[in-house]
Amino acid sequence: MNKIHIRRYSFWIAAALLLSQSSCKDDFLVEKPVSTLTTDTYYKTAAGFEDLVKACYPLLRNIHQNRVLVLNGTDVFASSTGWNPNANGTVGQPPAIDVYDTRFNANIGELQSLWQLLYAEIARTNTAISRAPGITTMAPALKDARVSEAKFLRALALFYAVQQWGDIPMPLEEETTPSKDFPRVASAEVYKQIIADLLECEAKLPVTASNYGRATKGAAQFLLARVYLTRGWNFNNALGGSNADFDAAVQYADKVISAYPLAANYKDLFPTHSKNPINQYKGAQNDKNAEIVFSVQYSSDVLTSRTDAAFPQAQPGSDLHSRFGASGEGLPGTKGRTSDYNRCLSIHNPTAAIYRMFDPENDTRYAHNFNVVGYALQAVNNFRPLPLTNPSLTINIAQGDTVLYCRPWNKPALTQAERGVDLGGTKKYAVVNTNEFGGGYPIINSGFQISQPMMWKFWEPNIPYGDSYGTTNEILFRSAEAYLIAAEALVKSGKNGSLGGADVYYNRVLDRALGAKKGTVPFRAAAPEDQTSLATASYRATPGNITIDMILDERAREFMGEYDRWFDLKRTGKLVERVKKYNPWKTGQSISDIHYLRPIPQGEIDLSFPKMSQNPGY
Repeated sequence: MNKIHIRRYSFWIAAALLLSQSSCKDDFLVEKPVSTLTTDTYYKTAAGFEDLVKACYPLLRNIHQNRVLVLNGTDVFASSTGWNPNANGTVGQPPAIDVYDTRFNANIGELQSLWQLLYAEIARTNTAISRAPGITTMAPALKDARVSEAKFLRALALFYAVQQWGDIPMPLEEETTPSKDFPRVASAEVYKQIIADLLECEAKLPVTASNYGRATKGAAQFLLARVYLTRGWNFNNALGGSNADFDAAVQYADKVISAYPLAANYKDLFPTHSKNPINQYKGAQNDKNAEIVFSVQYSSDVLTSRTDAAFPQAQPGSDLHSRFGASGEGLPGTKGRTSDYNRCLSIHNPTAAIYRMFDPENDTRYAHNFNVVGYALQAVNNFRPLPLTNPSLTINIAQGDTVLYCRPWNKPALTQAERGVDLGGTKKYAVVNTNEFGGGYPIINSGFQISQPMMWKFWEPNIPYGDSYGTTNEILFRSAEAYLIAAEALVKSGKNGSLGGADVYYNRVLDRALGAKKGTVPFRAAAPEDQTSLATASYRATPGNITIDMILDERAREFMGEYDRWFDLKRTGKLVERVKKYNPWKTGQSISDIHYLRPIPQGEIDLSFPKMSQNPGY
């Protein structure tokens, strides 16, 4: 994006803030001299500067709803199902973002939109930072805190961008004149700036925010831990990193751990709900848990919960409930477009491998993350489970009956009697084994509408039907990740932290997930990529067995669907290896080392002068 774009975003900030000052009361006929109110005069007031800083937060919603480049095409999520040819001998069209073929290029829409969102955020924060010296009516400590909030948000946007694209433009001041010159800056310089900003934020931000949702000292410390960890890996020897960065990552992770205690239960972090929509209730939001360090804010008021209106995809709330596969809408006995199963677009579909990374019986995260049973919301008489191959077979389904059961990977249905009537079995519901996910169910036309388990980690009950309308905050930072940041850094440095070795930090997160079975040994599939193998492997850490791959597996279980997976694989240099091993789209798989960086969006190259360089291989 060029500086003309940045100037345009600054205009919309000003316009939005000025409009927000207008009144809708019954004195609207009274003539008021509003023509004297300009950004130059308003931003010099304490109230104006407060509004300017507030305007830096709404774009967090847009940025974090743009998840495709962070979640899909990894070992945990795929863009669509249809990868399994067992049912009909063919596979669907491989998604470009999963197989990284020639279609994965500089013209992908998600690349352009994420770039624009990140640089719009950088532009807004630069405006606040650049105008701060003109504020003379605000208490110095308060002004320092507000400037630090802007610097924190700028650091977060720059951190996302430098990981995605490597060397990037790094404007640090408000743009007041149009220009097409937008040179890329070396990644090492970007990291230096991010760290400098965050160290200042740590010193000047309050421990507790004046309004929940603002950046705090803890948020700065958490982001420092993540940035130091990433720089320590020193991608392509281009980040200016060293082993000292791993030590700093542990230091900052320990600060977060000491201030933000783990929730008692994993499920306490997410909306309370029933797996059976018939028994659904409006549960607790759980979005202000003490474990949460920083989150994207939503509410029940659409005026304060929308994504930023300067961008055309503005939505009236959180969309976490509607983005993850699979859907329950088409199950027998559903009621159509209601909030019971709500809308599910299946944009992010769990890979077959991720189910096999859990101990389904002992790891409480499996039960919370997945809804393995589908229920009939209303009775269906004379239902035909096989309308094409056996039209004479009918069954009656009562309200509340099970219509779909996805067996855990370690307890598949092995006999015909254990299968549904659609396969000649005895169960009046479909029984699906893990190796049949992704289109591999033995028959194509089962009336039970076969799918894999619905991912209900973020499920929010009783909200209006639609793509958004959620009101639960989206977690960005929580202390469970600080434990695993420390574990990863300690594996790399070979040292101990304040709690002990890497295994100690790792097992704290695991034991929370095991609940009443804390301290026991959970077992995952020894080969998650082999959907037929029942061999098992422990995932409790010891000083002798803990590895980066073990930590990546634990991150997959703990942070599934949170905004981090591609960054994890890129940081650790495991992207190519784990995509080839675990992503189910094998046909046409073309991922290689060039894909550790994204292509610069072609639209930005075309608008720049001198022309911005493209990343190698694109």
